[in-house]
Amino acid sequence: MRIEQLTAWQVPIALKKPVRHASHERHENETLIIRCQLDDGSVGWGEGLPRVYVTGESTASVWRHLQSTDFSVLAGYDISDPLHAIKVLDEFRLADVLPDPGIAVRECFGNSVRCALDTAILDACCRSSGCTVSEVLARVPGCSGVIQPRDEVFYSGAITSMTARKQRISAWKMRLFGFHQVKVKVGAGGIDDAECLHRVRRIVGPGVDLRLDANEAWRCEDVLTRMDDLIMYGPTCLEQPVRHADVAGLAEVRSRLAVPIMLDESLCCAEDAERAVKGGWCDYFNIRLSKCGGLIRSLRLAVFAKEHGIGIQLGCQVGETGILSAAGRHFACTVNGIRYLEGSYDRFLVRETLIRENLTIRRRGRGRRLKKPGLGITVNEKRVRRLAVRTLQLFPANKSG
Repeated sequence: MRIEQLTAWQVPIALKKPVRHASHERHENETLIIRCQLDDGSVGWGEGLPRVYVTGESTASVWRHLQSTDFSVLAGYDISDPLHAIKVLDEFRLADVLPDPGIAVRECFGNSVRCALDTAILDACCRSSGCTVSEVLARVPGCSGVIQPRDEVFYSGAITSMTARKQRISAWKMRLFGFHQVKVKVGAGGIDDAECLHRVRRIVGPGVDLRLDANEAWRCEDVLTRMDDLIMYGPTCLEQPVRHADVAGLAEVRSRLAVPIMLDESLCCAEDAERAVKGGWCDYFNIRLSKCGGLIRSLRLAVFAKEHGIGIQLGCQVGETGILSAAGRHFACTVNGIRYLEGSYDRFLVRETLIRENLTIRRRGRGRRLKKPGLGITVNEKRVRRLAVRTLQLFPANKSG
């Protein structure tokens, strides 16, 4: 079984409402969608979401990667076995291109492209073989220590930076929906974090697990002071309180802060994970499929975390479509020890869905295992083509439109 065709689209995905945090306010995504067709007719889909402030990728840099890389190399391999396909993808390299001016190069540069490509090929191979992505994840060599399949998982809710009135409304939604865990965004300008947490805790009640996400808003020397007024509300974790450039300073902060620290923007690849463990910078990794380069790289990060006593969150990018939601569902229903789980907010957030199934989380954040071959979803290809603003035939011939 070989790759017959690879196609990429740039697809704007509008959000139903703006999502604001300390680093950014987002109204839509410029989403990368990749379609892989095998020579037996099997089709797989992948998705990646570039974020300049996370992996250094912009839509422009994504397109440079796609236009400069020789994808015909992949077509030379027999990938009938999904595990062999994973080995091929491990060895495949994107072309060397530069990020946008002023953006520092990190090892994770290109990860949204890798995520979309790897997911599309793995989806197609699994469909051809009649197995699910979950079943393949459970067989990846060296990863058995984190594998524990389950039929359902429970996602958490999120309250973003907003007015006091909207904070109350959002908190009531969290309570009525029955979430057991809620993330609260802190650190945004013009928002009193202590007042926000007071409102949220009063509404959701003492039994809900609250965690905080500062999205790089603070300086290392200010973290302890900022947290002084917030600890009384019982947060169980503080996510990425400082900029990536300052992350080494978290070793000192962590030794004095009574709340565990999670890395997000500073945890995008194996090299980031190794530095974080060596430096003693955190207690948790936030693994997000797009920023971490796809399912297999994310799985290996989970293995590394367990081996070094680090907890994990499976996070998501704001405005993921059902393609990444499905990939995340397979990961969540296969990998053991996920302390916090985010994702599958599909129809709560995006204006137009790209899949026919509804993967939106149910009451209490419940999500069920996907049992059909591949990702287990049906992509509406006509809608993808209609929404796309740019198309590139990656293989057999590089033709853009």
